Amino acid sequence: MTIVGILIAGVLAFLAFRFVTGMIKFGVIALIVLAVLFFLAKGGGLG
Repeated sequence: MTIVGILIAGVLAFLAFRFVTGMIKFGVIALIVLAVLFFLAKGGGLG
């Protein structure tokens, strides 16, 4: 029972870690895109 509980906790921790890293990657990409759009809107390329 204890071994099963440890395995389940490990799998959940792994999935949570993957989810969090995925969200961080998505957030960084979104920030880069927003920064580029902001720069272009300020007159860098579109203005």
